[in-house]
Amino acid sequence: MKKNSAYILMVPGFVLLLLFLMLPLCSTLWPTIFDNGFSLNQYIAFFKDEYYLEIFYRTLKISLIATLVCTVFGVPTAYFISRCSTKWKGLLIAISIFPLLTNSVVRSFAWINILGKNGIINNALMSMGLIEQPLSMLYTEFAVLVGTIYLFLPIMIITLVGVMDNIDNDMMEAAESLGANRITAFMKVVLPMSVPGMITGAVLVFTGSLTAYTTPQLLGGNKALVLPTLIYQRSMTLNDWTGASVIAAIMIVTTLIVMKGLNFVAAKVDKRGELDA
Repeated sequence: MKKNSAYILMVPGFVLLLLFLMLPLCSTLWPTIFDNGFSLNQYIAFFKDEYYLEIFYRTLKISLIATLVCTVFGVPTAYFISRCSTKWKGLLIAISIFPLLTNSVVRSFAWINILGKNGIINNALMSMGLIEQPLSMLYTEFAVLVGTIYLFLPIMIITLVGVMDNIDNDMMEAAESLGANRITAFMKVVLPMSVPGMITGAVLVFTGSLTAYTTPQLLGGNKALVLPTLIYQRSMTLNDWTGASVIAAIMIVTTLIVMKGLNFVAAKVDKRGELDA
């Protein structure tokens, strides 16, 4: 009886997912597959087009690099925060999530003022005599990458802080008592136990980076197009909704593949068992 009650409680959530997720998704993807019969020609055409392939590789590269950089900087930062006193921990967490409290458009315009030819960096370099002409950093892959890392690093930090809070500091002390130095103890004890948080954070950062629109649009423009900006261009500018749906489907499949890859890596690294994606 209790089991039947549990199934009944799942019905409202299932209905909401069906109506507001599955049906719109199916209606979007259906024309890309069934056009006068089953056909994958539109997907084949996408991967045969060098222009689209360049955008696809650029998007994948920026997303993967952003995920890697956020992980590298997020792990030590989260560990430091998790080992602070309660008062300082709350303050540092507030500082970490502060960028998330600002609108993404405002953040992007801030980076435009920093990376532009008349921006803070170029003015500083020219005043120090290091360069004679302003560097072209805006509307490049570099600008999109910087903005993406700034956008999603707080998510990685917050995810890891929650995991590292549950790691007993006595384990580090035990490792050090057995002859390991601080860095070795961190690599052998804390890092492996933080794998679940790292995988969760990596998935959140990668999917966010892959689907972000505002930051790439403002910092990359038409010179550094990524898949989300290409979707907007196909749908709103060219009114090619089917072509935009093809790109959206490719992004969904790419995300699922990367998530499965991260899950596989986690299962190999985390000795406590597999993680479900």
